[in-house]
Amino acid sequence: MTSREWRGDRRAVFERDEYTCRNCGATGGDEEPTTVRTYPVGDVPLEGTVHESSLVTVCSRCFTALQESDALSGLSADRDDLFRLVRDTTRTQGATISDVASFASLVTSLPTALAETDADDDGPRDHASEYVETRQDVLLAIDVVDARLDRLRAVETAELDPEVASPLETVSETATTLQSDLREVVDLGETVVSGLDRCYGCFVPLEESAGNGSGTCGTCGLEPRATDDWHRSEGDGVAFERLFSSINDRLRGTSTTTEALTDRTMALAETLLEE
Repeated sequence: MTSREWRGDRRAVFERDEYTCRNCGATGGDEEPTTVRTYPVGDVPLEGTVHESSLVTVCSRCFTALQESDALSGLSADRDDLFRLVRDTTRTQGATISDVASFASLVTSLPTALAETDADDDGPRDHASEYVETRQDVLLAIDVVDARLDRLRAVETAELDPEVASPLETVSETATTLQSDLREVVDLGETVVSGLDRCYGCFVPLEESAGNGSGTCGTCGLEPRATDDWHRSEGDGVAFERLFSSINDRLRGTSTTTEALTDRTMALAETLLEE
């Protein structure tokens, strides 16, 4: 996400999401448009409007939580508050891991699914909306965890006992590593979509959205993910099997990191709950 102000068709995004926050489920309404906000997920073009495929609806409370990390510094927290923050962060990240795995499962099924759709006399299936919605949700979930980790990192460790400060830093570092792994899985999934000659943001066929001379998607303005490293040695298209293998390897890596994070979080929680 860029730091610039984004512009897009807010009303279309709100109506698509039924004025419901994609993070917590809170709802606004036609008479209360200010209770919900648009929030950009993933990459967005540096200029112009942001296509609705890269925007989701969030309530004002979640929007503030997602944006407040820049203002955080030196937060103090007693043990009870810190325990709740660590617990909620861990739970949220655990759900996000499941979301990323579902996203990976979806994208690895797309080459076969699209081929079957092309051969189906009953007409096309709506793979586009399923992909776009799943990608939006997983990117928003990752951003939510990032915001919670920013708050965790902002806790003033100098005010904490050493037996709390050290494991807290370890938990934060491990969770941050896990976030990087999750984003890499999503990036590889987007590369799969680019390898299918689809825009990884809006899923529009790139040959249909070309013509602007910039190499970007003519619908949402995103540049395709580079697929050169994934081409077959004989030059005949993308080697999806290698891409899928890399995605699976990254997912196995997240499992190992998650196990380590769970052990470290439990040890920290036990320390925080000690009288």
